[in-house]
Amino acid sequence: MAYCTQCGTQMAGAARFCSKCGAVMGGEAAAVAPGSSAEPLDYTIQGDNLQIARVRLKPGQEIYAEAGKMVYKTPAVNWDTRMSGQSLGDKLWGALKRKLAGESLFMTYFHASSPGEVGFAGSYPGRIQAYALAPGKSILVQRDAFLFAESSVQLSVALVKKLGAGFFGGEGFILEKLTGPGTVFIHAGGDHVEFDLKPGEVVQVDTGCVVGFDESVEYDIQFVGGIKTAIFGGEGLFLTTLTGPGKVTLQSMTLAKLRSELAPGQPGGETRSGLESITGILRSDD
Repeated sequence: MAYCTQCGTQMAGAARFCSKCGAVMGGEAAAVAPGSSAEPLDYTIQGDNLQIARVRLKPGQEIYAEAGKMVYKTPAVNWDTRMSGQSLGDKLWGALKRKLAGESLFMTYFHASSPGEVGFAGSYPGRIQAYALAPGKSILVQRDAFLFAESSVQLSVALVKKLGAGFFGGEGFILEKLTGPGTVFIHAGGDHVEFDLKPGEVVQVDTGCVVGFDESVEYDIQFVGGIKTAIFGGEGLFLTTLTGPGKVTLQSMTLAKLRSELAPGQPGGETRSGLESITGILRSDD
């Protein structure tokens, strides 16, 4: 598998120019994507619901993270903050997309000239999930979920295709899109449960409890049923429906539920009436 040595885009075998950044391929395109190495990323995830990911970097390996997520590093690990992209326009456009996805304008990059270690954690109680993405494979995750990844992984945004799902699906109109090759780590609240859906298989989820899903999974909404259930059932007017094939990850605790327990009586809590389900059109508080 060949990749552009400038931007990491997958290349056709005989291509002389990168279709994304236009870089000239002086010889063969890189056999390994930039920012990754032939060796897999060496990491462990420790803890229960206040987890920390410990990454042991080898020379030549590089990862990038959301600003403020690093907990510690050893002196051998060097870091710098920068915008991704080749031109100024690419950098500004990438920063805007990250802001829309709930991430910081700048990303922090970590690399080591000799073996070193760096640790990352989320901003609230929850779990860290690692995904090993094959070249060209993408997952969609909720806003603010991205924690860190190998620098060969592309972070972008995806718009929810269906209007109803954007309004009432609990995740807003904007999701984060992460494309391989490489390993990516996300953080979400509470414990996580995974489903590996077969073609046509459906799981119905309380709105806001979706962490992420494969790009092949269809994301939509469904009316809960009777009017009495919609008004008094405490789950709002709609359920999120996810249809296979593909993998789905759900969370047991959302930020809205956490806020409800920490500050009873404040808006945005766990129990929702039908009318309250209409709020949060362009963003998700979960």
